[in-house]
Amino acid sequence: MQNTIEIKQLSREEKLRVMEAIWEDLSNEEEQVESPDWHKKALQETERRLSTGQEKIVDWQDAKKELRKRFE
Repeated sequence: MQNTIEIKQLSREEKLRVMEAIWEDLSNEEEQVESPDWHKKALQETERRLSTGQEKIVDWQDAKKELRKRFE
């Protein structure tokens, strides 16, 4: 069965709900998705930067506020 959705006709809120539903569905199948090699390397680099003090941990709520300020 194929469902066709006219994405351009959806409101922003509807688009976000659809995106979240798709993400949730994909997340339930994470063991079926193999992480690409570049992602493993990026995580290792981040861990290295964290251990050497070049990277800092930021609270997620604070990070979202900062990102919103940058893109307003």
